Amino acid sequence: MARLALLSTSDKTGLVEFARQLVEEFEFDIISSGGTATALKDAGIPVTKVSDYTGFPEILGGRVKTLHPRIHGGILARRDLPEDQANLRDNNIRPIDLVVVNLYPFEKTIAQPNVTLSEAIEQIDIGGPTLLRAAAKNFAHLTVLCQASQYEGYIREMRNSKGQVSLTFRQTASRQAFHHTATYDQAIAAYLDRQADLTSAETLPEQYHLSATRLQTLRYGENPHQNAAWYQVGNTPTGWAAATKLQGKELSYNNLVDLEAARQIIAEFVSPGDRPAAAILKHNNPCGVAQGASLLDAYQKAFDADSVSAFGGIVALNRPIDGPTAEAMTKTFLECVVAPGCDPEAQEILANKGKVRVLVLPDLVSGPAQAVKAIAGGLLLQDADDHPVDPTQWKAVTDRQPTEAELEEMIFAWKVSRHVKSNAIVVTRDGVTLGVGAGQMNRVGSAKIALEQAGDRAQGATLASDGFFPFDDSVRTAAAAGITAIVQPGGSLRDQDSISAANELGLVMMFTGVRHFFH
Repeated sequence: MARLALLSTSDKTGLVEFARQLVEEFEFDIISSGGTATALKDAGIPVTKVSDYTGFPEILGGRVKTLHPRIHGGILARRDLPEDQANLRDNNIRPIDLVVVNLYPFEKTIAQPNVTLSEAIEQIDIGGPTLLRAAAKNFAHLTVLCQASQYEGYIREMRNSKGQVSLTFRQTASRQAFHHTATYDQAIAAYLDRQADLTSAETLPEQYHLSATRLQTLRYGENPHQNAAWYQVGNTPTGWAAATKLQGKELSYNNLVDLEAARQIIAEFVSPGDRPAAAILKHNNPCGVAQGASLLDAYQKAFDADSVSAFGGIVALNRPIDGPTAEAMTKTFLECVVAPGCDPEAQEILANKGKVRVLVLPDLVSGPAQAVKAIAGGLLLQDADDHPVDPTQWKAVTDRQPTEAELEEMIFAWKVSRHVKSNAIVVTRDGVTLGVGAGQMNRVGSAKIALEQAGDRAQGATLASDGFFPFDDSVRTAAAAGITAIVQPGGSLRDQDSISAANELGLVMMFTGVRHFFH
């Protein structure tokens, strides 16, 4: 008797050719449901509909198709148990040797704008996961495939082993099927969590499941002795998994970490009306961020802000890379460049620096909704720090009020400071960072680093602090260096000391009411 394969797929990529090989080369009989059966029949491939095989029609508008003992008995039967074989014979059930299933496109459905809950629910597959789990459980006796990328390997196994499939292949495919259903269920659970009425203080899920698929094994992690890999969350590529790499070496662990930090900074400057902007990062911190009249102007200002640290840096741009900017970037060693696009002229110029990694990421804004941090025995989960910058909610706490130009500069400085490791101090003027103090154990230490880096350029500049000043020492240090405007969250028990110092020294100070610690 010919072997039997069950094919039921939502994604038909490569299916017709695969089915043709099964029938013509390996003499399989095929049973299929719904659209899969139609696609195979239209391609001239012999196929039996599941409803004809089971003698039971599809019901409930297609909600029930493959949930039948003739199907699941053929999948779950153990070939080495006489009792199971007797059950198959007594009930006229054929053993199934191959199950090929992928699931309704739930993630694609919920990614569509304005999708309704009822529309999403109809894309929750029931029969598909049941088939996958049953076949994966019984990998000792049959093969389950859940992705088109597995078809070639299956055919190769059959050819190399005279129509047989190794246990190793079957077990690997089983694991992939269980990972596939786990990811699918996690996407559904996460979506339904988002639909829940979160009116209580408990806005994070009671249970948190993280499912990700390895995209790429990396050479190593932060250091050569650490193993590392890059994973994609969900079945649909988003974020960096959806970026286009135009050229350059393979991305490293540190590249990806720095690229994400760069994306978060440049995302502050992609609103309509924002001027061209460039950010240059090293070790997860900006060494130069600038706005300019053109993209070249912004890049050159960001580079000049700290040209020493820019060597070997990561560049993020809020405009497609143009020829003049590409030419400027080839004059120094850079690890990576990311932008929403790249002109043909720029591509040709950058090709002369073939090792630099150039990525196109059209959506620079979308990022993770939550931040996850591993700790011993568990993890910490928090909302992403995507609080919008809203200067209308800021408060001028000094006698001197900011001019329009000073307020604009404080907005720029504040946007950059929220992406600098705490304690963070950023000094800016004319939309350019002049000094960045990052990650120090005390705030006045960060202020001294930023101000020393700015030097004489600090005259008339603005200073932003990601956290409040616990004492007035940072205010006095800033004023002595030439700072005329300060923006900080406020909220210290000794705020009045800082306010009094600012009034005494003629500074303007704004409180944002929002803290942006970044550990």
